[in-house]
Amino acid sequence: MRLSYVRELGEYPTGARRMKILTMAVLAILIGSYEAQIAPVVPLLLKDLHMSLATYGAVSGVAVVAGAIASAVGGRLTDRLGRVRLLVPLMLLTAVCCFAMTLVNSPRDLLIARIVLSVIDGVAMASTAPLVRDFSPRLGRAQAFGFWTWGPVGANFLAAALAGWTLPIFNDSWRSQFVIMGCISLVISLVIAFNIADLSPELRARIQHTESDAAHVVDLAQPARVRALFAQRNIWAHVIGISLWLVLYITLSLFGQTMLVGALGITTAQASTVMTAFWILDLAVLVVIGRISDRTGLRKPFALGGTVVGVVITAYFVYLLGQKDVSLGLLMIVGALLGGALAVAYAPWMANYSEDAEDVDPRLQGTAWGLFGFITKAVAVVGLLIIPPVVESTSWQTWLMISLGCLVLYIPTIFLFNGPWRRASVPAAVHAPAVLNVD
Repeated sequence: MRLSYVRELGEYPTGARRMKILTMAVLAILIGSYEAQIAPVVPLLLKDLHMSLATYGAVSGVAVVAGAIASAVGGRLTDRLGRVRLLVPLMLLTAVCCFAMTLVNSPRDLLIARIVLSVIDGVAMASTAPLVRDFSPRLGRAQAFGFWTWGPVGANFLAAALAGWTLPIFNDSWRSQFVIMGCISLVISLVIAFNIADLSPELRARIQHTESDAAHVVDLAQPARVRALFAQRNIWAHVIGISLWLVLYITLSLFGQTMLVGALGITTAQASTVMTAFWILDLAVLVVIGRISDRTGLRKPFALGGTVVGVVITAYFVYLLGQKDVSLGLLMIVGALLGGALAVAYAPWMANYSEDAEDVDPRLQGTAWGLFGFITKAVAVVGLLIIPPVVESTSWQTWLMISLGCLVLYIPTIFLFNGPWRRASVPAAVHAPAVLNVD
């Protein structure tokens, strides 16, 4: 029985119609990531709930573990039940969870509220990356995933900007931020519900090379088997490789400002300026490199090139952390270049991972991306638990060297991914417009 809000397409959409659905998927990951943001009000929460930083760290760690498990489960469910069937009602529930945060009065209440939100959000957001795959042909996929990545990154800016603007208006009440968050989430969830659609199971089982060119690759009479995905060496290379790559990325995401303040003695405001430079260039390069990767049809050269440059810049950054009186301008340049280098590697990797999983069975995209969501959150948990004691017993320079080592270890895994190293010579007529072009 089909639910009334589930619009299932029997023909692959093209042009503006496809772009609208892709935009809804990107908007969903932005709002889902925004709902998880709590950093701007943590100082106020600690004071109001009489909670130590260690207690808050434990609460966050448990919630992230719950979200990691939910992401893996949600990925499998979205393959079985469909993307929209899960996404729409769960997004509405996450909006309710935001309002429920205003009822928190103790660390125990906070733990319960964050676990519930993390579980619902983890299952809901597991549908977004598969939706991007479903509605982005291979010749536009890296750019589409570049925009998808804007969600988690853009949520940091959105939460910080709204908090900076509205907290003074509401007398620094942390509850005000969750009321605002709930209102925004509810409105955007309704917008998404009325504009998003799902592909039929038959269309999801295809590999879509361009808007009009698709290949039938599986027998729908046979069920999709998860073990077929994990029997592939290249899939394990992706899983292990991105786990290593994410160590540096998660370190900068969770502790970028703290690292700069602790190692170099600069102010929090200056550290935020450096990290802003990192994120701005990262966001811009994600889309630009995604487009170039799609135009050339290459993934691995960008993953390798971006990572090698990232290794060199990170090594220089390690050196800077041991120096005194490092200029703010130099830090901003190095930070921006590092953000750009990581972006060069990331969007093409996402497209490569999607395509390698698609080659096994297009019906297992949710499972593959659910695993990715689990890995991302698992690395974040490890970071929350391991980074502080390592830094306290050694230094930020030591931890960054460990992160650098993980980045170096990622490089050999790239050679196990599927896909060409050189651009194939094909007639000009074969090349289709990139994902943002509307026919």
